Amino acid sequence: MSVPPKYRAIGDFHEYYSGTRTAPYLTLFVGGNHEASNHLWELYYGGWVAPNIYYLGAANVINYGPLRIAGLSGIWKGYHYRRSHDERLPYGSDEVKSIYHVRELDTRKLLQLRTQVDIGISHDWPNGIEWKGDWKQLFRFKPHFEADAKSGRLGSVAAKYVMDRLRPKWWFAAHLHCKFSAVVNYAHEADFNTSTMTPAKASIEASHLLENTDEIDLDADASQPTKTTCNDDEIDLGTDDEDDDPAGIISKPAIDGESSNADTPKAPVETKGVPSDLRDQLPAAFTRPALSSAPQPVCPEAITNKRTHFLALDKCLPQRRFLQLMDVDPISVPSPVKSDTPCRLTYDKEWLAIIRTFSSVDPLTSPIPPDLGESHYLPLIEAEEAWVDKNLVTANQMAIPENFEPTAPSYDPSVGLHPKEHPREYTNPQTVAFCKLLDIHNFFDASEGEREERSRKAPAVDAGGGRGGRRGRGRGKGFGGQGRGRGRGYK
Repeated sequence: MSVPPKYRAIGDFHEYYSGTRTAPYLTLFVGGNHEASNHLWELYYGGWVAPNIYYLGAANVINYGPLRIAGLSGIWKGYHYRRSHDERLPYGSDEVKSIYHVRELDTRKLLQLRTQVDIGISHDWPNGIEWKGDWKQLFRFKPHFEADAKSGRLGSVAAKYVMDRLRPKWWFAAHLHCKFSAVVNYAHEADFNTSTMTPAKASIEASHLLENTDEIDLDADASQPTKTTCNDDEIDLGTDDEDDDPAGIISKPAIDGESSNADTPKAPVETKGVPSDLRDQLPAAFTRPALSSAPQPVCPEAITNKRTHFLALDKCLPQRRFLQLMDVDPISVPSPVKSDTPCRLTYDKEWLAIIRTFSSVDPLTSPIPPDLGESHYLPLIEAEEAWVDKNLVTANQMAIPENFEPTAPSYDPSVGLHPKEHPREYTNPQTVAFCKLLDIHNFFDASEGEREERSRKAPAVDAGGGRGGRRGRGRGKGFGGQGRGRGRGYK
């Protein structure tokens, strides 16, 4: 978990994991930036982290009764967007952060959906959503949001791509620790044109989209003044110590007839203090890419919704608005899957077809193949959907099994929060069963010998001071660097 030692405290999740307690209500969630990332890694396609608590995976679409729910995990970091999920235990101080950054491959899969969903979930807010609600009140409540919002730096570009494509009735997010609602009206073109998001209609430059300055960093005490009531136990928003990294590539969704822009020529950006003759000698990878304007989302005929309601809630703390009850009427086409109970989790036929279409792509190994465009994937997905119909729907195999079982040992108070050994990597039986169901290769399995070799080569565990970045970037402050921070209060 990306939390420095001084903020580490055992919470109560281990009680649900061990079976001592059971969640009273079915709970669905996506991953953010303060999760047990090694545990979620085991469940890349989704699965139970404890009885009655279901993780949606890196990206997913499932059904709960008549509701169709899409989820995208992670927060935005443009320079990791096209990276594979190559982080493996034991994590370095860079990897413990990069592991929760959203990836293009997972976004690409969601962008192949051609039918209506009811609910979308992301951890990060979709980029630009702040301008679709009461932004004046938002900036009074969180004044340090305003500069980032006006410069286009607030929120996730990937989540915006997915929201603009799927246009669910509701989109839920978190991350920014305040309650906020908005409405996106897709009947008006300006509502999905990123360049018109701000009142000043400021254009979004590449440097703004290549980073996410609202990423939570817990490595320093909060110092940002706000107009809100102070809470000594709360960790406030801060800058991220990775923002000084060289920028990476933002890959927009490929339009039919085009490949993604990962291979297009990149225009150089002037850098203060560096002579042009020296810049010209740098490899192309050091050149900050020019950003093409955001593509207009192509909306399939079966996606008919024109208004998306956005809601983010506050932290689970006293006197904070962290809970809201609501009725959600489905607008999606009813699932053909028959169930003996009206409301249970079931797989989604179109999504399983998309998973099979991309099943030959190893998500753990770079380079990730470029986006070949919707027209390339569509006939492949249609063929796989026929396979799903024949082998799973007809065979009544679409119910998500309640097959949770622990992989790692439960919390042992005698060991405490600072074990002397690195955590182990496990093959999760749920992922094994899912891959077997779809007849696809399980990239998230490895031999014990391979895992032991990686662990043997890792530096010794340092519970207090950190061991620096994998590429020499660590600043010796646990798992991060400088800046303000905030967190969820795992106590």
